[in-house]
Amino acid sequence: MQERTLILIKPDGVVRGLIGRIIGRFEETGLKIVGMKMAWADEKLAKSHYYLDENWAKNVFEKTKSTHEKEGRQFNFKDHMEYGGMIQKWNMNFLREGPVIAAVIEGPHAIEIVRKMIGNTEPKQASPGTIRGDFAMRESYEVANTKQRVLRNLAHASDSPETANREISLWFKPEELHSYKTLHDSLAE
Repeated sequence: MQERTLILIKPDGVVRGLIGRIIGRFEETGLKIVGMKMAWADEKLAKSHYYLDENWAKNVFEKTKSTHEKEGRQFNFKDHMEYGGMIQKWNMNFLREGPVIAAVIEGPHAIEIVRKMIGNTEPKQASPGTIRGDFAMRESYEVANTKQRVLRNLAHASDSPETANREISLWFKPEELHSYKTLHDSLAE
């Protein structure tokens, strides 16, 4: 099942000099990079990328509330859209802090594989061997919330085929995506 997914190496990954190490991990698994560029997100692109909708806001709200409850911490928000709007703003600000690397990765089950490789959204919960587990484990919701900012978790990866298609079209024009065969492709024929 050939898929394409978008990854972003966020400003924290770029300024820490992790671009090559992160991209290399995807290539080492046989996934193929079919588009890649460095870009600065303006407000419109950041807002389109971190699109605020009802389902996303509910998901973020419930996930954060659950984490707070498990850790015995107070969660002071009642309205998921208010909370989602705050997180959207934090995400947008973070995405605009510096340049990002946007890449389209292709391969069988690319969405699932890339998300596993990147690791848990909260780096302190990410397993060793994942990108976040190896390079960002000190970061947590508690640290981010204390500083009133989003998690600095190095990378973004599309979570579904629909999201991947939407995000790829935001960051890339069709002519910026390429088709070619890798050694892995040749061996699979």
